[in-house]
Amino acid sequence: MELRIGELAALGTAFCWTITALAFETASRKVGSVAVNIIRLVMALVLLSIFSWFTRGLFFPTDASSYTWFWLILSGLVGFVIGDLFLFEAFTLIGSRLSMLIMTLVPPITAITGWMLLSEQMTWFNILGMTLTISGIALVIFQRQTKGGQKVSYPVKGLFFAFLGAAGQAIGYVLSKFGMGDFNPFAATQIRVIAGIIGFAILVSFFKRWKAVYAALPQRKPMMLMLLGATFGPFIGVSLSLLAAQHTSTGIASTIMAITPILLIPTTFFFFKQSVSWKEIAGAIISVVGVSLFFIL
Repeated sequence: MELRIGELAALGTAFCWTITALAFETASRKVGSVAVNIIRLVMALVLLSIFSWFTRGLFFPTDASSYTWFWLILSGLVGFVIGDLFLFEAFTLIGSRLSMLIMTLVPPITAITGWMLLSEQMTWFNILGMTLTISGIALVIFQRQTKGGQKVSYPVKGLFFAFLGAAGQAIGYVLSKFGMGDFNPFAATQIRVIAGIIGFAILVSFFKRWKAVYAALPQRKPMMLMLLGATFGPFIGVSLSLLAAQHTSTGIASTIMAITPILLIPTTFFFFKQSVSWKEIAGAIISVVGVSLFFIL
C-alpha cells in the first residue's frame, strides 16, 4: 500500500480537532465564544510565526505571491470568520449536537465545490467511503440529540445558520487549496489566520465586545485552554488540513476530518465518564470502516 500522505494528514487533523473541541468548549463556557475566537487566532499567529522563523527563516509569509495572498485571505474570511461566526451562533439557537449533525454536510459540499472549482474527481469507491463515514457520524450525533425520546422543535433560523457554517467551512477549505498550490501549508495557514484576526477584530468592534475579550486575558485556566486549543487547532490542525488538501482531494480530506465527533466518544468516556450507547458504538464502527476505504485503494 502506498503512503497516503493526504489521508494521513487528514486523520491527524481529526485527532487535533478532538483536543481542540474539548479545550475550546471548556474555555468558551468560562469566558464566552467571542473572546475565545479572536484570542485563539492571535495565539496561533504567534506560534505559526515562530515556527516559520525556525523552519523557513521568515517571520511572515512575505514570499507568497499576490495571487496566493488573495485567495488565502478570502479563504480565511470565508472559513474562519463567516463559517465560525454562523456555527457558534447556531450553537446558541439549536445546540451543538444538531449543529454538528448539520456540519456533516461539509464533506459533500466540499466535494461538490472542489469538483466545480478544481475539477476534482471522486471514484465510486470514494463516494462509498464518504457515505459510510457520514452515515456513522449522523447516527452518533442524531442519537445523542434525541436522547430521552422527547421531540424538540428547532427554529429555522438556527438550522439555516448551521448550514451557513458548514458551507463557510467547506468553501473556505476549497478556496485555500485553490490559492495555496504547492506553497508551504504552515505559511498558508499563517495568511488565513491573519485574515481571520482582521475579520474578527472588525466584528468585535462592530458589536462592541472588546470588554469581554480584555476580561478573559487575566484568567489563567481559560487562557491555558485556549493555548492548548490554538496549538492543536489553527496551528497544527489547520496546517495539517492544508497539507491533506495538497495530497488528496478536498472531498476525501474533509470526510476523514469529519470523524472528530467519533473520536470524542472514547475521549469523553474515559475523561468525563459519559456513558456510551450501542448506537454510538455502531456509528463509530461504520465511520471507521468508511475512512478505512480511503486507504485501501
